[in-house]
Amino acid sequence: MARLTETRQETGTARTLVFDVPGWPGHLAGQHVDVRLTAADGYAAQRSYSLSAPDRVELSVQRIPDGEVSPYLTDVLGVGDPVEIRGPVGGWFVWRPGAGRDVLLVAGGSGIAPLMAMIRARRLAGRGTRFRLAYSTRTPGDVFYADELRRPEPGLDVTHVYTRVAPDGWPRPPGRLMAADLGDGPPDRDCFVCGPTGFVESAADLLLARGHDPRRIKTERFG
Repeated sequence: MARLTETRQETGTARTLVFDVPGWPGHLAGQHVDVRLTAADGYAAQRSYSLSAPDRVELSVQRIPDGEVSPYLTDVLGVGDPVEIRGPVGGWFVWRPGAGRDVLLVAGGSGIAPLMAMIRARRLAGRGTRFRLAYSTRTPGDVFYADELRRPEPGLDVTHVYTRVAPDGWPRPPGRLMAADLGDGPPDRDCFVCGPTGFVESAADLLLARGHDPRRIKTERFG
């Protein structure tokens, strides 16, 4: 059983939750957990959420209208409250420090969560692996971890793609992710793509068209 210890508002509809989980075995950047809520009458609902940090149980939850779990996690759950968590889960969509190859991360909306765990794992490891992040959101107000991603970090290049509203003077007009947003790095990079199904399929097609090795393109999708 996990207990909420800290919260942080990410956007108008998303909240980051930090849990204390006695006996937690640790996890890899990119893994996820299952969160299970049980009502007083015994009705239970379960959803999977990616871990957004490599060194603690931290989840960033986007409220889904009419959802069964996310509205409780974003609007109701308070510090000190318990919640049932199972995990960590998954061993394929993970990044291990020391892999040795450059990394390209492509995120759509809340799909940034597992990729943020990878960025933070790289930072904690103190390694020089080059990371590039292409992050697509509808507007600047929908960006998760905005302050952290805004801070310069050697070896990490961040490109924001806004699909509906861009800041005044932004060099790129609003629109969907394009090949040019992925940069000109080598095609042998390890690629991790996470977001809604349509976004992931489109991004994977762009990577394949640019000559990336399909064996090094890992995807995770939702919705």
